[in-house]
Amino acid sequence: MFSGKNSTPLLLFTYTLHLLLTTSFAANAANDILYDIYPFIRVYRNGTIQRFIGQGFLPASTDPRTGVQSKDVSIAKDLNVSARIYLPKNALPGHKIPLLIYYHGGGFFTESAFSPTYHYHMNSLVAKANIVAVSVNYRLAPEHPLPIAYQDSWLALKWVFHHASGKGGEPWLTNYADFGRVYLGGDSAGGNIAHNMAVRVGLEESDPGVKVNGMFLNCPYFWGKRLVGNESADAHVRNFLEAIWLHAYPNSPGLDDPLVNPGKDPGLKTLGCKRVLVYVAGNDGLRFRGWYYMQVLKESGWDGIVKVVEVKGEDHVFNLINPTTPKAIAMLQVLASFLNQ
Repeated sequence: MFSGKNSTPLLLFTYTLHLLLTTSFAANAANDILYDIYPFIRVYRNGTIQRFIGQGFLPASTDPRTGVQSKDVSIAKDLNVSARIYLPKNALPGHKIPLLIYYHGGGFFTESAFSPTYHYHMNSLVAKANIVAVSVNYRLAPEHPLPIAYQDSWLALKWVFHHASGKGGEPWLTNYADFGRVYLGGDSAGGNIAHNMAVRVGLEESDPGVKVNGMFLNCPYFWGKRLVGNESADAHVRNFLEAIWLHAYPNSPGLDDPLVNPGKDPGLKTLGCKRVLVYVAGNDGLRFRGWYYMQVLKESGWDGIVKVVEVKGEDHVFNLINPTTPKAIAMLQVLASFLNQ
């Protein structure tokens, strides 16, 4: 590009200018970022929000792979609270089958009940277990900081329970769902939500005709000030998991808020079901919290059965990321059996 005896100084000058400009740009870009919880979300000081995963959308349909039907319902239009309902291929009107209410993950910041990941997962689980499922779509932080997701999720739960009387407006629930065999479920942040819904079910007067038999939590997101297990080994993971809660719920009292640390919840013993299945992944930074959850649940005085299954060599919510692997298929079978006990 350059030639002659003066080319070297010119090259040095150009390179130096490039470094200065690049460094200045990077510094300004970094200064423009309010916080960064990659791969979930990046929030800029000017209010711009970037989400990196979970933004895809698949319409409700009849799934050609499983024959499962799905449709979308509005629960509270003014709040933008909705759900996707799933019905198995061989469902018969009047023949009641178990009902699952499911809460998606995504760190409270991203994903939806309509994303490809959850649409595939629910189609697979509904087909394998032969159940009716309601996949709840709640509002996301930071535009809607916690506790809004809990409020939306409870609103959706009560909307579903209202159908136990036969007076609800959704025929797939009134005609097919057995409200004597209700289950809650969720993964990651959705597992946290499912747990808190179960606690509230136990604290409040039960809906007539509704019995929550059990709950499954897949790599649930819990945390706390006091580290458990080997959580101190990786500061990066620890800071990442703490940042999720502190930014999703900026007005929370902190990491020992009972909503994120069940060990600090005096209402834990009233958990509103008698059977809990927890899955943890061997390579997941949240693994120790799943085991700790079982410990504090047993110590609380709760009168039920809790089991933790650890899948060695796998990462967080591995069954959702790679649903066709042998371990994911085995997990699907266990969940299907759990939902029919």
